Amino acid sequence: MNVRETNKIFHLAIPTKDIESAEDFYVKKLGARLARKYDDRITLDFFGDQVVCHLSPDLDYSQKPKMYPRHFGITFFSEEEFNKVYKLAKEKQILFFKDKFTRFKDKREEHYTFLLQDPSNNLLEFKFYKDQTMAY
Repeated sequence: MNVRETNKIFHLAIPTKDIESAEDFYVKKLGARLARKYDDRITLDFFGDQVVCHLSPDLDYSQKPKMYPRHFGITFFSEEEFNKVYKLAKEKQILFFKDKFTRFKDKREEHYTFLLQDPSNNLLEFKFYKDQTMAY
C-alpha cells in the first residue's frame, strides 16, 4: 500500500514520567486533543493519529535524549501548517531539542525541520519537504 488511507489511525505508545506534565505538553501547549485519561495513561488525538503516554516511573529520565535511534513526529504537506506549529511552539516556550533548520540543502530531499523535547525526554520531529514526493 503506497497511499495512506484515512480510515486507519497510526498508534504510538511512549513512556512518561508524569501524566500531568504529559497532558500539559501535548494538550495545552501543542494542541493535541485529549481522548481519554486514566491514572496510568493518556490517549491523544495527535494530528489525526493516536499517541498514548504511559506512566513509566521505573525508567531513568535523567539521561540527555538523543535524536537517534528514537524520535517521532509529523511530516506536513503544507508549509503554512508546518510554520504554524513552529510558531506555536515558540509562543508556548516549548523546549526545542533543535531549532528550525534545513536538511539536505539543494538536494531533492531538502526539507525544513525542528525537534521538540517533551517533559519525559521524548523527541518530536516536525518536517516539511519542498518536494512532497520525498515525504516517504
